[in-house]
Amino acid sequence: MENTFSLAELDTETIRSLWSHTYNREGKPDWSGIYPYYHENILFQDSIQKVQGIASFKALCKRLTDRCEQLSMNIPSLVKEGPDIFMQWEMTMIFKKYPSSTIYGATKLTLAEDGRIAVQRDYYDLWGDIFNNIPWFVKPYRRFMSRKFG
Repeated sequence: MENTFSLAELDTETIRSLWSHTYNREGKPDWSGIYPYYHENILFQDSIQKVQGIASFKALCKRLTDRCEQLSMNIPSLVKEGPDIFMQWEMTMIFKKYPSSTIYGATKLTLAEDGRIAVQRDYYDLWGDIFNNIPWFVKPYRRFMSRKFG
């Protein structure tokens, strides 16, 4: 089967533009502009889950959207080396009933031969960043982490 993929090359400028447009809007993010850049067999993994295939990836994105009133993302650094793109990010999640939380993380995207994203691995400390925003919980949590792991 011949490759018919003809979107813009995923360089650092395109990634920054696509991700900024996806997340930095009023209300919920709209991933429809970046889905075409994902390979149909995308392998996604983060601190919580591992999914394979575009349908599972879209379901994951929908769950995140359903949990939040609004999401925004800042990308302080972005580098491409060969088929790998490394992105440092700050995602602010605004919830319906809970304090907003900023999650600090990094993503490694690996491109397939056709230029689409074949693998996405996100790295972040979900609970630490969320608990930092709960005033009555942050100190006991940090004490526990320091005693057990620090």
